[in-house]
Amino acid sequence: MWLDADVDTVEEHLALDEALLEEAHDGLTTTAVVRTWMAREPVVVVGSSSRLDAEVDLDACRAAGVRIVRRPSGGLTVLLGPGCLMWSVVEPYPDGAPPIDALHARMLDPLCAALSRVAAMPGGVSRRGSSDLVVRAADGDRKVSGNALRVRRHGVLYHGTLLDDFDLDLVGRVLRHPPREPDYRGRRPHGAFLANLRLGVAALEAAVRAAFAPACNRTAWPRERVARLVAERYAAPAWTARL
Repeated sequence: MWLDADVDTVEEHLALDEALLEEAHDGLTTTAVVRTWMAREPVVVVGSSSRLDAEVDLDACRAAGVRIVRRPSGGLTVLLGPGCLMWSVVEPYPDGAPPIDALHARMLDPLCAALSRVAAMPGGVSRRGSSDLVVRAADGDRKVSGNALRVRRHGVLYHGTLLDDFDLDLVGRVLRHPPREPDYRGRRPHGAFLANLRLGVAALEAAVRAAFAPACNRTAWPRERVARLVAERYAAPAWTARL
């Protein structure tokens, strides 16, 4: 199912992803829910187990007026904002979720194929590392998508970024060099490691739809669960600053 939800803030979007995962885990949905969204302003989003001081330049964020929130999934810190399309897939697994490597392949392989069909660049879009999507460049593969997941016994949330027309310079100003990196990065700073796809939001959304082929549209979404999760976690300073 394709979901368009009238959600405004990054905190609400993160809460919606988790609320949909709760529904899947509780057996309230029987098919995958797919959606895209974009933050209206730059926001740093740290992983569920990320340490703020190790991954974020807090002084630079304050100076630039960039808020910091924490997501429900693992992985390293990212910067969102206009020009960075977010995509999410929440899938129920009544008999138990498959292994992590199988989940990466299940989600990223069809997305790579769909993006490659519309990306006019040599080699298209391919997978590198555990969950990155990259394009070829003269100085090495450049990352255009970083992805993360949260697994529960009967449901999986898989979500990530698609850099299209994003302020890559700002990434280097507010995020520190990550404490771990895939081998192909080669210690390159953010500005020399990331790239924009420049396909346009409509083309990116069409690629997400083609990759996951939602059979119908969904209009209702779990408003009460989202409100609870925003209050308990995503708008709570203690949740963001807990590590």
